Amino acid sequence: MNAIADFLFQPESGAQLERLLAQSEPEVRRILRKSLTGGELSREEAVTLFNTSGVEYNALLATADRVRQLRCGDTGSFVITRNINFTNVCYMGCSFCNFSVAKEDATAEFISFDEIANRAEEAWARGATEVCVQGGLHPDIDKDFYRNVLIAIKSRVPDIHIHAFSPFEIWYGAKKARMTPEAFLADLKAHGLGSMPGTAAEILEPEVRKKLTKDKLKTEEWVRIIKAAHSVGVRTTSTIMYGHVDGPSDWAYHLDLLRTIQKETGGFTEFVPLGFIHYETPLYKENPQGVRTGPTRAEHFKMHAVARLMLQGHIDNIQASWVKMGPETAAQMLRAGANDLGGTLMNESISRAAGGQHGQEVFPEDMVANIHKAGLSAIQRSTLYSCVQDYGPAGDFSPSFISPSQHILLTGIA
Repeated sequence: MNAIADFLFQPESGAQLERLLAQSEPEVRRILRKSLTGGELSREEAVTLFNTSGVEYNALLATADRVRQLRCGDTGSFVITRNINFTNVCYMGCSFCNFSVAKEDATAEFISFDEIANRAEEAWARGATEVCVQGGLHPDIDKDFYRNVLIAIKSRVPDIHIHAFSPFEIWYGAKKARMTPEAFLADLKAHGLGSMPGTAAEILEPEVRKKLTKDKLKTEEWVRIIKAAHSVGVRTTSTIMYGHVDGPSDWAYHLDLLRTIQKETGGFTEFVPLGFIHYETPLYKENPQGVRTGPTRAEHFKMHAVARLMLQGHIDNIQASWVKMGPETAAQMLRAGANDLGGTLMNESISRAAGGQHGQEVFPEDMVANIHKAGLSAIQRSTLYSCVQDYGPAGDFSPSFISPSQHILLTGIA
């Protein structure tokens, strides 16, 4: 292997990080050094990092990789799961979504409790430890629907973890049942709800959120549902959807709010950046000049890196979504702040409906291979991040893998 190749396939060294910091302009260098010692970043400092380019951008990614190592060790993780989207009927009509259809539409789907249980049972037989259950806000959903979904799954597969129902669905179900979110969630927990996806967050900055959701679930309502879940012992993920009508100040606001919630409740398991997929969405089709076509490649890396630095010590699991970015790019995120590749999925409908092009499933061996390509040890994890199976270290870096900051050092291309 020649000298350049030797350089490409080595993890970032402390000396290399120091060189990058020394070459960076003073304010960025100050912020990154603060991060390396565990300091808490302000929203303004996060915006500065989101606006980096050139050597400062490269230093940001290398710093995030180092903080990931300090917080999580040299381990990458994944979960074996199946997505069960029980209905694509939804009356909310959010502009960023192309998943929902009207009840009368020829493609409308509302699967039975038996079919939901069948899919969970099939997932369990294929090694899944989790099912992720979500759906549209169908007008025929009654006050007992969400509880009955849990009962159906648990009666068939009692040991599977049910990760289910977005904050929007909890808001809808609680209103149908005429219960407080806390009481509604406590009842679901008693019937088998293990954890909840923190989706429907989109962007929590109120003015941008209005453009996306027309105030159908306001920021304060999303926060209320999340805090209610945490208060009754139901842990949740946290998410962001970026790359549409938003920008760095909105991203920093969102991260700061998530960090504030976590300081109060400690209930978030992870943070999952989700890049906007524009192709088939009304938001883009109705205003193609005013809506971005998703994040740039550099913005994907910045989001994971800045999240790692801003959330460190509070939300230390940062997930890279292969569904949104593709498996190869997601694996590279493991050397830019992320430590988790999410789930194998088996089925995925929402990103696909918006025009997503990265398929519905990867297999456990693909996850392990991608984690090993990034030079990390691989583990299969549970929903709540306990180790299910340890696949061990990667050994040498794969000759097909170039970490993001190494790529920029050699080519200057983000």
